[in-house]
Amino acid sequence: MADLLGSILNSMEKPPTVGDQESRRKAREQAARLKKMEEDEKRKKAEFRKKMEKEVSQFIQDSTRQKQKYNPMGKIERSILHDVAEVAGLTSFSFGEDEESRYVMLFKKEFAPSDEELEAYRKGEEWDPKLAEQRRRLKEQAALEAAAASSQTEKTPVCPNSNYRDKYSHLIGTSAAKDAAHTLEANSAYGCVPVANKRDTRSIEEAMNEIRAKKRQKKEDDTGAHASSS
Repeated sequence: MADLLGSILNSMEKPPTVGDQESRRKAREQAARLKKMEEDEKRKKAEFRKKMEKEVSQFIQDSTRQKQKYNPMGKIERSILHDVAEVAGLTSFSFGEDEESRYVMLFKKEFAPSDEELEAYRKGEEWDPKLAEQRRRLKEQAALEAAAASSQTEKTPVCPNSNYRDKYSHLIGTSAAKDAAHTLEANSAYGCVPVANKRDTRSIEEAMNEIRAKKRQKKEDDTGAHASSS
């Protein structure tokens, strides 16, 4: 019986010491502070949302404004504003290079920004519609000029830069070069390369030898004719 009673007494929770009581008190106080902070945060969010809903409503009703820019705000505030804008049927964007400078802009659906306008805001620039229109026209003009230049280049015929007679006159003489070059007259079907040349399978050396032979034969014929007349 004594052993059983001792076992029961040992299993019972001992009275808290002074240290344990202090720890529990601090824990209760910390829990109370956290709860109050959460309630304050929740209240601030509700107040901020109510404020944004009022401003967004005024913006929608003002027909003179197409967009609304807000001062830089924290991530939570931006999230709330984006949500309010979406519910109201507006388009919203955040801009800014770092967290401290990021801000929100609202746009009415009928005045949604173009890609060029968004790019300007992302670069930290002010959007100027007139300047953007001038840039667009200059860009279109440059594209048209480039296309015209490209078209003109494609239409220009490609012909040899040097004359065949000038290239080989020092080897076979001017007269023979003229005989060799007469086949290079432009052909309407093949541009600057005649049909005969396309079918000629002789090598350049064979063609040169034939031209020299014709030249020698012509000189012999001219010499014979001159002797006969004498």
